[in-house]
Amino acid sequence: MSVGSTLQKFVSLVRDYAELTKARITTLIVLTAWCGYFLGAHKLGVSSWSVGLVHALLGVALVSSGTAALNEVLESSVDARMRRTALRPLPSGRMSRAHAAIVGLALTLGGSAYLAIYANLLTGLLVFLTSLVYLAAYTPLKKVSPVCTFVGAFPGAMPVVLGWTAARGRLEAEALILFAIMFVWQFPHFLSIAWLYREDYAQGEIRMLPVVDSDGKSTVWRILAYSAGLIPVSVLPVAMGMAGRVYLVRLVDYCGRRSSTFPRCLHL
Repeated sequence: MSVGSTLQKFVSLVRDYAELTKARITTLIVLTAWCGYFLGAHKLGVSSWSVGLVHALLGVALVSSGTAALNEVLESSVDARMRRTALRPLPSGRMSRAHAAIVGLALTLGGSAYLAIYANLLTGLLVFLTSLVYLAAYTPLKKVSPVCTFVGAFPGAMPVVLGWTAARGRLEAEALILFAIMFVWQFPHFLSIAWLYREDYAQGEIRMLPVVDSDGKSTVWRILAYSAGLIPVSVLPVAMGMAGRVYLVRLVDYCGRRSSTFPRCLHL
């Protein structure tokens, strides 16, 4: 076997693992956890650039990757019916479900244990519960009811909390504020994505709101309602002394620019 052929197979394998573990989404999750760690360390009065940060981000990355892999195992038959996901490693046959399940379990359990040992027990427990809710509640609910988006928003908002608890070792009001921002933000974000891919979701029999709400009115009003609710929630860090004037000015500017899109949403 030539060196070029071996290298090509290796690159293909790396690409498959990256897709199995949803590397791009995991990167965003890690960055969100970093924000929580930064704010937690700031309150503690210590530098956020520490070995603890490395442990926290590595542990979150491991569990996020493992959860993504297990999600693809559970949804491989659904993925095979949707154009957007049909070429993933499992539905395309490039990787077996058993192999992906072993990888997913190893990453999820290993990452949870890693955080419990090298960060703190609370963070290890919370990250495991986050993965469990995502896999055991959100994933099966996607085929049952649009309420899946509400349920999925709980594990979706946890990375920033995990960063905070990794730095502080306990849950505090500030962590709940960060959770609230991420929780509310997810609805306009995911409902917009679901609207764009509603035909694909329908092919996979995934009952997102835009699939069951064919005219889009309920989807639009929910996007607008949660977007409006995000404004006061996003001001809370200023009220709690977690952020200052620069954050507030940028928030007002951002809200002003985004509000110009609301009239267009009403004409969907």
